[in-house]
Amino acid sequence: MKNSLALDLEAKTLKLIFPFCINIHPWREIVPGRWRGVIQNSVWTLSQDDAGVTYQTHNAPEPSQCKRGESRPRAKKLKIEGATFDDSLNGQSNEINETEHEKILRDYFQLNVCLEEMYRQWSKADNNFAAVCSSFPGVRMLNQDPVENVFSFICSSNNNIKRITMLVEKLCTLYGHPLAEVDGTMWHAFPNVSSLAAPGVEATLRDNGFGYRARYIQKSAEMILAKGGEAWLHSLKKLPYPECHAELSSLCGVGAKVADCICLMSMGHLEAIPVDTHVFQIAARDYLPHLRSCKTVTDRVYKEIGDHFRKVFGEYAGWAHSAGPHASFCTTICLCSLKTE
Repeated sequence: MKNSLALDLEAKTLKLIFPFCINIHPWREIVPGRWRGVIQNSVWTLSQDDAGVTYQTHNAPEPSQCKRGESRPRAKKLKIEGATFDDSLNGQSNEINETEHEKILRDYFQLNVCLEEMYRQWSKADNNFAAVCSSFPGVRMLNQDPVENVFSFICSSNNNIKRITMLVEKLCTLYGHPLAEVDGTMWHAFPNVSSLAAPGVEATLRDNGFGYRARYIQKSAEMILAKGGEAWLHSLKKLPYPECHAELSSLCGVGAKVADCICLMSMGHLEAIPVDTHVFQIAARDYLPHLRSCKTVTDRVYKEIGDHFRKVFGEYAGWAHSAGPHASFCTTICLCSLKTE
């Protein structure tokens, strides 16, 4: 079953070019400009042209008013950031309230944030951002499931993007339930925590090429279960940024940078700055020249870099830095405007 929705969003508001990032349920470019992936246990196909953005859901859960297996014909317009959502199906129309699909996309792309205004503010705050932002229009920080991010980032340890993608897909195939077969490809949900904490997971993952990460995955899953399961992980969103970061850092295989990635991309802490080698190089080159003599990123250096960018960009510092100077490196930040390898 497929439902379609057209979103009249300009590239400066949202630009769909998904990378095979290490921190998202893998997206695949089916044909140029058309992407397929999983959001909230449904398979989605997203595409963009001059007319706007269109999505399709494949075997997605329907609203409670619909019978199982039926699509709900509808037509709807919804205003967002000066853009119009135009929802239609098979030429039939019925006015309804905001659909669950729209809510999911609003949340996933954080469409409540006026990106044009943010770009203007960030350009005023930082000349380096102003110099590069025109090359990266429509960059949106995705709001992703924390379970996916925790275990995907554990897979990323000392790895390249191609191999990380392969490991995340293996994790889904081995322990995630099937969602839908689309164009001959079976898509799986991301595994839940209990399935990754089950006896024998480490051994199975080692047999499938995860190496030492296999122990981190099973151990972190066990730790999350002991703390209250997925409910505990989601509850961290309510904590202030420093406390949320500290709790995440207590998990096996989760260091300061990974904890910041999860804070930024899953916990609503858009001020979080994941400091990797590239961010350190940018900071030392363009912002904090006294760091050029530092050979390693110590805890003190890590905090100094994060604090500096938070001072420059404010509460959206992580998003701003990812959309500006850091975007040109095409590294671990999950964005919608970076190109694949």
